[in-house]
Amino acid sequence: MSGLDDVGARDGWRCWICDEPVDPDKSVNDARGPSIDSYFTASKSAKGKSTKGGSGAERLAHRACNTKKGATTPVIRWPDRLFVSDPAVLLTTVERLERKGGREVVGRCPSAADGKQASDWLVDRLTRLAPTLPVTASVEAGGGQHLLVLTVKRR
Repeated sequence: MSGLDDVGARDGWRCWICDEPVDPDKSVNDARGPSIDSYFTASKSAKGKSTKGGSGAERLAHRACNTKKGATTPVIRWPDRLFVSDPAVLLTTVERLERKGGREVVGRCPSAADGKQASDWLVDRLTRLAPTLPVTASVEAGGGQHLLVLTVKRR
């Protein structure tokens, strides 16, 4: 297992759930303090899921975010500044891409510029959300709109 400082440094001291900064100097007992969250729950581990080489098995979260997710499924929010119609549920999308690979449309944008801004955010966000998932984002024009597409890179 990695230490809190190692996981925090790797994750850039950002909470994987809310994507807000985590103060490494706050007490681990403080609601906004740092905590380590296991990437896989015990039930998923029992089904044979594991990370390759053990990297990425732990993620940084605020204590409150980590505690709250035990009672409810966390929601990874798309920022209000992005103009994306029909945005996909990111945790479900990531889990599906980890299992099956391939590509998936995750939203629609009215312009190529909006699509580019959303794809840049998405790639940055997914590097923290699923650091071992080799994913790229692209914007594809079609039907008067621009589709935001995630593709798992072949290894």
